[in-house]
Amino acid sequence: MKQLVNIKKLKPNAIIPTYGSQYAAGADLYAALENDVTINSGETLLIPTGISLEIPVGFAGLIYARSGIASKRGLAPANKVGVVDSDYRGEVMVALHNHSNAPQTVAKNERIAQLVIAPFLTAEFNEVAELDSTERGAGGFGSTGTK
Repeated sequence: MKQLVNIKKLKPNAIIPTYGSQYAAGADLYAALENDVTINSGETLLIPTGISLEIPVGFAGLIYARSGIASKRGLAPANKVGVVDSDYRGEVMVALHNHSNAPQTVAKNERIAQLVIAPFLTAEFNEVAELDSTERGAGGFGSTGTK
């Protein structure tokens, strides 16, 4: 299923996101840099993409790590998953964090993250005195894998 998402280039060197294969869920986001930048070990830098999006109401843009640069170079979004709301019209930025022990260079036009456009539900929170009970109950953090 395809969903139309309007996009605007904010910089002349911006690259429109691309899908790596026919069934890829995430579209690659590119670094719209004038020059290569180095991210030191443990450091986070905001990397511009040079684009803004008009995401339809009821959808969000979720920014995930690209598996290649995350596993090989230790570069991934600092907030683990970035969220681009449908009413945001500013430049999409990726807070790229260097989890490795060595400085990593991000080249201009390099693929730095992936964008998944996903539908979501807005919850209406209803405060109650008690919740329905379940077999699991309050067990968490690995409690279902004890058998």
